[in-house]
Amino acid sequence: MEKAKTSWTKYVIPGFVFQQVVIGGGYGTGAEIAQFFGTQGLLGGFLAQMITMVVWTLMCVITFEFVRIFKTYDYGSLMKRLLGRGAILYEVCYWAMMVIIMGVVCASAGSMLNSLTGLSKWFGIGILSAGMVILVLKGTATIEKALTVWGYILYAVYILFMAVVFYKFGGAIANEFARAEIGGDWWFNGLRYSFYNLVVVAVVLYTVRDLKTRKEAVLCGIISGIFGIIPAVLLLLVMGCNFTAAIQAEIPVAVVFEELNMLWLYILFESVLLGTLIATGTGFIKAVDDRVEIAYKRAKGYVPRWVRPAIAVGLTALGVVVSTFGLIPLIAQGYGIICWGFFLFFALPMLTIGLYKINSHDPDAEIEAEMYNEN
Repeated sequence: MEKAKTSWTKYVIPGFVFQQVVIGGGYGTGAEIAQFFGTQGLLGGFLAQMITMVVWTLMCVITFEFVRIFKTYDYGSLMKRLLGRGAILYEVCYWAMMVIIMGVVCASAGSMLNSLTGLSKWFGIGILSAGMVILVLKGTATIEKALTVWGYILYAVYILFMAVVFYKFGGAIANEFARAEIGGDWWFNGLRYSFYNLVVVAVVLYTVRDLKTRKEAVLCGIISGIFGIIPAVLLLLVMGCNFTAAIQAEIPVAVVFEELNMLWLYILFESVLLGTLIATGTGFIKAVDDRVEIAYKRAKGYVPRWVRPAIAVGLTALGVVVSTFGLIPLIAQGYGIICWGFFLFFALPMLTIGLYKINSHDPDAEIEAEMYNEN
C-alpha cells in the first residue's frame, strides 16, 4: 500500500482524471473545440489553446498545493476554507455548470451513437446513463482505475487517428496552418475556455490525497494542465483537413471521418469517446457525492446508504432532461456567464487569498486543518 502511494502513478492519475473529465462533449465530438478555437483560425485556435494550458496549469498547481496543505479533498471543504461564507457563490456556479455539462455529455452520447449506427439518440443516452451510475456506485478506487486505464486507451486511439489523418491529409493541414489565420478574439477565447473548465479542478480533488510535498503538488499540477490540453490540440489540427466544414458542423469529428472514409476507425474512435463521456459525467457526479457525504458525516456522524444511489440516479436523470435542449445551444448559450463566475469565485480568490494562505501557513496549520475536516 505504501509503495503505491509513493509511486509515479500519483503524479499521472490526477492528470488522466482531469483529462477525462474536461474532454466532455467538446473533445468527444469536437463541438467545443470548433466553437472556442476553430472560429479563430487554425493558428489562432492553437495560440488560444496555449493560453488555456497556461491557466489550467497555474490553477492546478496552486489548488493542489492548497488542498495538500489544508486537506480539503472535496470542493465544499476547499471553498469553505478559501472563501468562508462566500463559498455559496462558488456552489451556485458549480451546480449551474454541472447541469449544463451533464446535458452536454448526454446529448453528445446520443448524437454520436445516432451518427454511427442510425439508432435513436436515446440508445446512446441510455448506455451513458447506465455507465455513470455503475461507476459512481462502485466508489473512488474503481473510478480512479477506470479513468486512468481509459486514459491510456484514449491516447492510443488518438495517436492512431492522428497518424492516419496526417498521413492522408498532412499537406492540407499544413496549408491551412500556413494561412496563419488568427481571429481577433483568440486570446479572449483561450481565457474563456480555461475559466469555465476550471470547474474540473475541483472535480479531481479526491485524486491528490497522496501528495506529500510542494514539489509533488507542483509537478502533478503541471502534468494535469498538459494532459488536459493535448487531445484538444490534436483534435483542432486534424480539423484542418476540411477546416471550414468541420467548424460549422454539429459533430466536427464526423466531417473528418467523412474525409477519411474508414468506417472501422470511426467505430473505434466513437466507441472510445463514448467511454470518455461516461468518465466525464462520472467525475461531476462523484464530486457532488463527495461534497454531500462529507457534509452529512460532519453533521450527523454517518452517511446513509441511500445517499450515493440517490445522487447518482438523480443527477443522471437531470442530465438526460437537459440534453433535450440540443448540443450546440447548450455549448453556445450555457457557458458564457458561468465562466466569469469561476473566474470571480475560484480563480481570483485562489490567486490571492489562496496564495496568501499557502505562503503564511505553518506546520501547526496542518493539524488545525485535520481537525477542521473531522468536525
